[in-house]
Amino acid sequence: MATHHTIDTRYAVDTRRPSSGRALVLHPVLRGTGAERSPEASLDEAMGLASAIDLDVAHAAVVKVNQPRPATLLGGGAVEQYAQLLETARTGGEAIDLVIVDHALSPVQQRNLEKAFGAKVIDRTGLILEIFGDRARTHEGQLQVELAALSYQKSRLVRSWTHLERQRGGFGFLGGPGESQLEMDRRLIGDRIVRIRKELEDVRRTRGLHRKARAKVPYPVVALVGYTNAGKSTLFNRMAGADVFARDLLFATLDPTMRQVALPSGRKVILSDTVGFISALPTHLVAAFRATLEEVQAADIILHVRDIAHPDAEAQKADVEAILRDLGIDPENDPRVIEVANKIDRLEGEERASVIARTARCDGACAVSAATGEGLDGLFGILDRRMTAGRAVVEMDVSHTDGATLAWLYAHGEVLERHDGEGHSRLQVAIEPAMLGRMERRQEDRVPA
Repeated sequence: MATHHTIDTRYAVDTRRPSSGRALVLHPVLRGTGAERSPEASLDEAMGLASAIDLDVAHAAVVKVNQPRPATLLGGGAVEQYAQLLETARTGGEAIDLVIVDHALSPVQQRNLEKAFGAKVIDRTGLILEIFGDRARTHEGQLQVELAALSYQKSRLVRSWTHLERQRGGFGFLGGPGESQLEMDRRLIGDRIVRIRKELEDVRRTRGLHRKARAKVPYPVVALVGYTNAGKSTLFNRMAGADVFARDLLFATLDPTMRQVALPSGRKVILSDTVGFISALPTHLVAAFRATLEEVQAADIILHVRDIAHPDAEAQKADVEAILRDLGIDPENDPRVIEVANKIDRLEGEERASVIARTARCDGACAVSAATGEGLDGLFGILDRRMTAGRAVVEMDVSHTDGATLAWLYAHGEVLERHDGEGHSRLQVAIEPAMLGRMERRQEDRVPA
């Protein structure tokens, strides 16, 4: 019925921080639901998620579910087995505080399992929300997490939860006399969701203004995307010389970070690190992080960073590409997408040689080690080539009084010829299409209405 698991030391809890408690992690495998990754790899990931918030994984198992039960999801035998395991742990003085079910649970299933186990139960969505709540640092990130958490929490308010059904007197501004705590909680959550959505709409508008400002600078934006823990932040630090939080943890980065980077040719780009993707990403989170993901949609180049040494690298790639498609980006045909096969330092022999050879044959891919810096020259070379690919040669007249535009053209294009006349200069400039578009937008913004 269950496959027990030896704790994976890759996700060992950082001993410098206190444990948040002891947890039992269960990964249900439902019969008839094909999955691209193995149950053991999925259990590994669930354990990594638990360790990301400093939980001590006391026991972990894959649980086969032949017929999902509406009341508990898990079969009666499995529920009884793990209830006994939890009771034994309690009587032995090593109580397990939390049960993590790596699957979506209905509110009723969650409540029934809590009764059966005598312990707090959270599902995959709840666990990811806990991590996001712990990681968010910026005001926007905190708003996004709160919106996702409230949307999730609202669905958990069910009448069978007796601790929410207590009657209380009204205070006027909270509710009328006799209103149940459940009804009041639901109404207050609904009001807060409306306020957060309004604030996030303001954030979206602000981001739009920032993008317009960058278009006037203007430097191309290079966005890093990838599965969580693929090494995006380490690569970001290596490329930008920055000090972004980077640890071997799932969702180590939540808030987007941007830095200006100079390529070997001297061209400058804005490098953007983004939140990691994950399989079965809760819909609450996809919706809440729409404003952040818009940065990816607007990017000039998208680096898909992959943990090429991970046993489920192909399944992770499929998950990331599915989310990119949801954003309107075709990863196979969009020329902006470059595949970065990261962590080649963890490969050996033929496997390593095969990855390097495969990526070398394609201008839209490269193999690197963000940890050691190997292959970074090749990645910078690809970025430089993408910046200059399909350069157009254009002629334009620029007024002698418009020193800003002249300086911009010399900084962001290659001035092939210049003829100075009375009042203006005629320039012949080789410039990338993306930069030409930014130039045209810059000129339009300066035309008085």
